[in-house]
Amino acid sequence: MMVQKLEDEDPHVFEDPDKTFIDLFMKSGLYITELVKRLFNNPVMKEKIPDNDERLKHILEKQLYGLAPSDIIYHIATNYIFSFDTENRISRKHFKSVDTRPAVKEGKLDELLAATFDDLK
Repeated sequence: MMVQKLEDEDPHVFEDPDKTFIDLFMKSGLYITELVKRLFNNPVMKEKIPDNDERLKHILEKQLYGLAPSDIIYHIATNYIFSFDTENRISRKHFKSVDTRPAVKEGKLDELLAATFDDLK
């Protein structure tokens, strides 16, 4: 799996609470949820952010980004990713319905990301 490959290439990749990850073409939300699991269960992350709720909130609000190519796919993915958060306590601002394909084809992905996410400028 892609997430395992990240860890194979850098065994410390999931230890840094400032490291960010993005799924540029979300479909089911599985890639993001696997990243959540790896970050959440990492012993170094547990040491740095010991409270489970705070750690989960930090991961989803500060470390992960996702773009879905359509509204329906966005809703499928975010419903899966945030299924536990029935009271909407965790912001979904890093997850958007934006089709990245045209920007990739035009070589303008960086511009699209900066326009979509204020904190990536």
